[in-house]
Amino acid sequence: MSSLSAGIAGIGFWANGLPGWNDALAFVRDGTLPENPPMKPSPQLLAPNERRRAPESVAVALDVALAACTASGRDPSKLPSVFASTHGDLAITDYVASTLASEPRALSPTKFHNSVHNAAAGYWTIGNGCTAPTTAISAHDASFAQGLLEALSLLAAGHEAVLLVAFDASATGPLAGVSRSAGLLGGALVLVADPHTAPTQLRVTPVSTPAPAADGALARRYSGNAMRPMLPLFDALATSGDAAMLHAGPGRALRVECAHG
Repeated sequence: MSSLSAGIAGIGFWANGLPGWNDALAFVRDGTLPENPPMKPSPQLLAPNERRRAPESVAVALDVALAACTASGRDPSKLPSVFASTHGDLAITDYVASTLASEPRALSPTKFHNSVHNAAAGYWTIGNGCTAPTTAISAHDASFAQGLLEALSLLAAGHEAVLLVAFDASATGPLAGVSRSAGLLGGALVLVADPHTAPTQLRVTPVSTPAPAADGALARRYSGNAMRPMLPLFDALATSGDAAMLHAGPGRALRVECAHG
């Protein structure tokens, strides 16, 4: 497969202790952490009641998605989107499974509604009144890389801009023993087809070699989250680095070359 190119017009980021991309930049630069950061994102896309009820996975996805769109100046209601998550929401999956096993009639319709893998994409498109195409994708620990390829493919197919959102939350219950994930992590990029209109340009090439272990500041801090494979790229963006290698499956990686304006 040949290389694919794009520009990054906007970035969104949220993680425990670093509730925004500017906070992540400060942490990578000199180890600064914000005082009294929020425990959970509060996505302004949702009405206050929905905001309080939204599961953490949906909250972090919507928060970073809106931040990336705001940074890019793009109208979120017009953007095709790709939502990538390794597990979806394992806490809700654990709740549904344990409730069905013990007391099926007590199952919460709201939690069942939020258990589907495309829940965050659904909240996003409904909240924005967006009728552009949206995709929810999972490829285990290659979810971010495959989501990035999906977004780049949409650009190559003729879309002017695409929103890529990646997120994972904590695992709980028996699932935590086999599908490990700790904390809350989300990142989003608004990718544009014309790289020269964006402050950062990417060239992405699939390669038949494993990605090396990540050693950037963000990758080290959030190594326990299932979406950690996205962090080499966010570390490179934070340091104006020129390259990142992303795990894309067994024996496969994406080589991402970065140029910063």
